[in-house]
Amino acid sequence: MKTKIIFLLIFTINQAFAQKKEFRDTKVDTLTFLNNRKLLNSLNTDKLQKKIFVENDIKIPYRFLTPKNNRKNEKFPLVITFHNSTRIGNDNENQLEPFAKIWLRDEIYEKYQCYVVAPQFNKRSTNYETNGEGVQISKPSNEVSALLKLIKDLEKEYPNIDKNRIYLIGYSMGGSTAQNLMNLQPNTFAAVVSVASVPDLSNLNKIKEKNIWLIHGKNDDENPYIGSVELYDKLSSDKNLIFTTFTNLNHNNIVIPFLLTDEIPKWLFGKRR
Repeated sequence: MKTKIIFLLIFTINQAFAQKKEFRDTKVDTLTFLNNRKLLNSLNTDKLQKKIFVENDIKIPYRFLTPKNNRKNEKFPLVITFHNSTRIGNDNENQLEPFAKIWLRDEIYEKYQCYVVAPQFNKRSTNYETNGEGVQISKPSNEVSALLKLIKDLEKEYPNIDKNRIYLIGYSMGGSTAQNLMNLQPNTFAAVVSVASVPDLSNLNKIKEKNIWLIHGKNDDENPYIGSVELYDKLSSDKNLIFTTFTNLNHNNIVIPFLLTDEIPKWLFGKRR
């Protein structure tokens, strides 16, 4: 399929700390938007097993993908994907948005073999408020904290999960949730990809050396772009931080450039705790 995504990539480096800030002049037309979504939606999701995690009064449905060639003597990463607020529910279906489905693409499933967990929340997994500096920030729900127990349970059940390569990825509310989990227990995770999110500024000192990729559209009028700018500035000492700005994209089309490439899996798989 021919794609009409056009981009110009510009890098800037903070010389003192080796941070990377990049600007992409990507444009996504309507046909590309529809075709890319259609391709992802056509994937067979049966490989994603339906499971339910229960911890006291918390119940979280989730989908679970195992590596294509799941050899017991080989270690595989664990990827946890988080859905946006439009996918809230308990049907164990609707949380399978594009960043959960990309792992089912034949070329990704073959080349980037891993365990994938896609939880579904029946209410907001993160809530937004404005801090004393006038910046909108995110705070996790109790369900997010419970996921730390789910991770431990999976590590026991599947001992070939590589504890040094547990990755978080999410879009919108899910991007904030990914940040929340990283802030709650930084030493558990190797890397986070947070797309169009509201930042979590609660544990900056502990995440200042983590592998973090912030992705945001400058035209985002739902989760303000300035939030990612604020987080980037506050983590100025983190040499492992990347901040990608799409100068022409907004909240609704920000994920499109990543759906038919291996850019995100490739970046994640290069990171270790």
